[in-house]
Amino acid sequence: MSEQVAGERGMVATSTVAAADAGLEILRAGGNAVDAAVASAAASAVVEPCSTGLGGDLCALIWHDGKLHGLNATGPSPAALTADLHAAGGPIDDYGPLSITVPGQVAGWQALVDRFGRLPLSAVLGPAIRLADSGFTVTRSVAAGWATALDTYAHFADQPWLAPWWEEFTRDGVGPLTGQRWNSPRQAETLRIIADRGADDFYRGGLAAAIVDQLRRVGGVLSADDLRDFTVEWVAPMSVDFRGHRVWSLPPNGQGLIALEALGILDHLPPPTDPIDAIHRRIEATKAAFADGTRVIGEPATMTVDPKSLLEPAHLARRAAAVADRVGAPIHTEPVRGGTVYIAAVDNTDTYASVIQSNFLRFGSGVVVPGTGIALHNRARSFSVDPTSPNHLGPRKRPFHTIMPGFLTRDDRPVGPFGVMGAAMQPQGHVQVVTRALDEGATPARALAAPRWRWDGGHRVSVEPGMPAEIRAGLTERGHDIRVHRSDGAGFGRGQIIWRDPRNGTLLGGTDPRVDGGIARW
Repeated sequence: MSEQVAGERGMVATSTVAAADAGLEILRAGGNAVDAAVASAAASAVVEPCSTGLGGDLCALIWHDGKLHGLNATGPSPAALTADLHAAGGPIDDYGPLSITVPGQVAGWQALVDRFGRLPLSAVLGPAIRLADSGFTVTRSVAAGWATALDTYAHFADQPWLAPWWEEFTRDGVGPLTGQRWNSPRQAETLRIIADRGADDFYRGGLAAAIVDQLRRVGGVLSADDLRDFTVEWVAPMSVDFRGHRVWSLPPNGQGLIALEALGILDHLPPPTDPIDAIHRRIEATKAAFADGTRVIGEPATMTVDPKSLLEPAHLARRAAAVADRVGAPIHTEPVRGGTVYIAAVDNTDTYASVIQSNFLRFGSGVVVPGTGIALHNRARSFSVDPTSPNHLGPRKRPFHTIMPGFLTRDDRPVGPFGVMGAAMQPQGHVQVVTRALDEGATPARALAAPRWRWDGGHRVSVEPGMPAEIRAGLTERGHDIRVHRSDGAGFGRGQIIWRDPRNGTLLGGTDPRVDGGIARW
């Protein structure tokens, strides 16, 4: 679905029709955009478990009562998680019990509804419970993500920690096909517990005990104290000027700073002379921002560089001055990949929600809590083993985090939410949709549908087949190592946008054609 969608009373956009419909149902029941976004987030955990689930993290930007608010619901590492637990000080485990940090998502749902919502969490979770109980039709993109996870977890088939995942998310070792009906009764029961008892049960009650017991059995170190002590953090969003607008994201530990810096660099450059020049500059600005961001971002208390300094005009001007006609020195950062769901929601009460949640690498760690349907994420994988890094693995620290909601304002008024998922593709996707919209005048749908590039480290840049041949050749002439790759629905990101047309107040929505996608409007 790539055509432009318009609405008046409300709109919800996310990566599946079922989850978007769940949000619209809550809008029609008297909820606002925040209630709708949480309803869609919970439904996504059911219908798209290969990207999100009940054991991941969440971040959000909320426009409410004339102000933008930020929520960081990403969890820290367990108190007992230290670098020496990993093999001989080597790489951090990609999967398994030692890759798990405290999952903040459920607490994030509760916090959003409590502060901004109109309905109780019990009502907001209703559509997700029904989907988990009665079942849903598996879409093409979800089936593909499920199949990728099956291939990945096959390498760990002999690990005892993986057995509950096979039981919960396969039928006799086989995942669902496109068009197949699937239901998750254990997820339904867990959602009922959260609806009845609140998020507190997940962190201090029976669900918390089940999580801790399972991790103790399979060699994890996350404790009851780790869950009990977790609280979400309300933060002041960060922003940068770009083409007469302000682009917003969350401060570290997330990577939103990278997108903001890249756009700030571009705003300090003169207008591009042609499409090749435009894309070249966007790539070079993004690389410079990654060089800064990956060096300094971590748990804020451990950062030695004030993140605001990277958005100061003098720094942006210096970075812009270094953007030449050809590629700069190679940057030896290897961007990571992951699995994420983004939700944009807007209502007719001037409330806007930009919400993103993730289990990280597909289903996450591969550790599922028996009898609950809770698949725990693997965010510890994002820590560094470099002891000089602010992102060095250690106890009670939040890692460098990929999920980053976006928001656009102009003249201190909301334009609306946007987001592009896909681990390190996220800041790159934000740069591309914002520049397509504000530099080239693209509608939300066209900004999302345009062919994308992805910087892969060094001089390597992957592009989609739809990128015109003359642009690929021009980028090659400027020193980029251009490689054409098929879009697999995740490798080049997938996004959603809902922006209000300032001329008439109409909501304009777009969802990424690379995946199934859904926009529900009222």
